[in-house]
Amino acid sequence: MSLGSRKKMWTVAFLTAAVMTTASACGGGSGGDGGGSGDKVKIVFSYWGSDARQKLTEQALKKFEEKNPTIDVEGDFSNWDSYYEKLATKVAANDAPDVMSIEIRGLSEYAGRGALADLAGKVPSADLDQQVLSSGQVEGKQYAVPTGVNAFSMLANPSVLEKSKQKLPDDKTWTWDQWINLAKQISAGGGGAMGAEYNPNPAWLQIFAAQRGEKFYDGNKIGLSVDTIKAWWNISQQLIAAKAAPEPAKSAELLTAGPEQSLLATNAGAMGMWWSNQLNALSKASGQELELLRMPREKGAPSAGMFLQPAMYYTASAKSEHSAEAAKLIDFLVNDPDAASILLSDRGLPTNSKVLAAVKDKLPPVDQRTLAFIDEIKGELSPITAPPKGALQMEDILKRNTDEVLFGKTTPDAGAQKFLSEANAAIAG
Repeated sequence: MSLGSRKKMWTVAFLTAAVMTTASACGGGSGGDGGGSGDKVKIVFSYWGSDARQKLTEQALKKFEEKNPTIDVEGDFSNWDSYYEKLATKVAANDAPDVMSIEIRGLSEYAGRGALADLAGKVPSADLDQQVLSSGQVEGKQYAVPTGVNAFSMLANPSVLEKSKQKLPDDKTWTWDQWINLAKQISAGGGGAMGAEYNPNPAWLQIFAAQRGEKFYDGNKIGLSVDTIKAWWNISQQLIAAKAAPEPAKSAELLTAGPEQSLLATNAGAMGMWWSNQLNALSKASGQELELLRMPREKGAPSAGMFLQPAMYYTASAKSEHSAEAAKLIDFLVNDPDAASILLSDRGLPTNSKVLAAVKDKLPPVDQRTLAFIDEIKGELSPITAPPKGALQMEDILKRNTDEVLFGKTTPDAGAQKFLSEANAAIAG
């Protein structure tokens, strides 16, 4: 996702809003007309994703309307690339959707701008995983309820490994050096597949840094050292030099094409890093039974660095004219087995223990394996908290500076210094 600078995004949003406001009704996304037709109240629910997610969401919203005949829900769907620009413009124009999907990187941003309602006491949460629920808090207020959980993990295709005469590693003990060497052996094994592929997600760097005793975010500053950033880049540099991962230009092309066109999904690669809830889509695309693995570790690392993170959150507009109905929709999405039976693991595995128990047997085999994997590693995972404002820009900043290093446009030392400068500026606002 390319958002540009946070300040620029909101500046554009407010300028656009200034034009829109003269023609728009005030209030949160329901048109200000009392909502809907007849005695019905209309609320708007915004979210992003694939066509498959849109179909599942529409089914879930239809079920909610059946159970709540006085409420109409209008789904406001966007693709990922345009979601936050669109949402920022609506929030700036006081026309925010009543219920908004937000990822953890955007939580402090929107809460800090007064855009989100405090949901404490409004959405039942006794049966939700309390540690995961606490990640939806900013300055002690419960602005967000997690949709479900996942973990950033290594995915592997055993069939591709076998063709290259290699076996799945012992993910309880493997190191980054062992992963690099395995990727090299796969690429050189004559099976026609690449050993690994690049993913610019900051979660990878966050895990790597934690293994070295560093935090990605240390309060309102970046906690990474230059040495850690350089060591992290060196992993990709080694893979590229050994032709065990695609050249930077090819990686950029694959990232633009999306997960379903990744090397792993097209059986042209053996290993890649993805969120655990993406196992289903990647498995379907590949037609193979893919395996979830723990991330490799730094040799001697005291911590795995992996963490359990909400796939996304449900939040409510602070300016919604129908806050009770908005809370009722969020309650349905996280606490009703009927919703979970439709959505399954699309937004991560349910965090409501009773709901998960009710739908566990309905989960497809792939999701059953995701659940088993999360259960197996849960004791190794670190708690997660919402990062500071500016985190929405971090993937863009990290990818841009990584590209400059991997394409040879700058040195790792200069690139690391530039990344830290830009990242800290983004947090400062």
